Amino acid sequence: MDGILNILKPPGMTSHDIINWARRNFKEKKAGHTGTLDPGAAGVLPVYLGKATKVIPYINDEKKTYRAKIVFGATTDTQDSFGQVLSNVTPDFGLSHFKEVLDSFTGEILQKPSIYSAIKVKGKKLYDYARQGKEVDIPVRKIFINEIKILHHNIPQYAFIEVTCSKGTYIRSLCADIGETLGCGAYMGFLLRTASGKFNIFSSHTLEELEESNQKGQLEKMLLPLEFSLDEYQKIHIKNSASNSLKNGNSIYPQGIEEDLSPYKTDQFILAYLNNHLAAIGNIKYEEARNRYYFKPIRVL
Repeated sequence: MDGILNILKPPGMTSHDIINWARRNFKEKKAGHTGTLDPGAAGVLPVYLGKATKVIPYINDEKKTYRAKIVFGATTDTQDSFGQVLSNVTPDFGLSHFKEVLDSFTGEILQKPSIYSAIKVKGKKLYDYARQGKEVDIPVRKIFINEIKILHHNIPQYAFIEVTCSKGTYIRSLCADIGETLGCGAYMGFLLRTASGKFNIFSSHTLEELEESNQKGQLEKMLLPLEFSLDEYQKIHIKNSASNSLKNGNSIYPQGIEEDLSPYKTDQFILAYLNNHLAAIGNIKYEEARNRYYFKPIRVL
């Protein structure tokens, strides 16, 4: 089974739980995902099956969209509702000040993730340090917040916001930082990812829907093609005469390619199609000695 499933992850399952579920239900050993979601969060989780796992390193899913609830007046050790309360402060601010603070968090900012996260420091995940009670220096990272919208609020008690941001943004940490800036503290009370790159919640499928389709033998209808997340890359078409060379991972020279390669930029990723099916991902190279461009496959599918 080769393709991508846009899965609606329910709260209470880890992203790895979803992968194990897919392997078990669809009898597919090769499965992977992009964009880890916290166990308590719900939302879009693209799952790649079979040959589709080979395209994961080439996916640009930079932009994510989340809906979150910020609860003001308290902080927790995990920065969400599942942690131990560390402080309580009566919040005292108005809507206009809240909007000003949100504006200050848009654009490129520095973020220090929670120690209860899967980021690795010295080869070890941060939450492992937290569980062992060990202190560790958490690296500050650059992230980009495209937009923060207020969806609903009861200021100064809580607010529901929609955040469009770069990959690697921790919404828990964003909520905590907003609360700190407001002077009252805050934690994330709810998180839903509504979009991840090209995948959105409106076209996602629940586990129950996928199980039912699989039992009816109709799962193929829900599978997205391998190249669904790769539409930013240019394409070339390999001639049948060069099919064996491509399948063996050999470079393909002009006589085996339909297109003139000279307009393509060298060293950029290119999708190579064989009989209208994605067959490889690679680069365009230039051989100066023979004054010719050729395709060098990196990953044969």
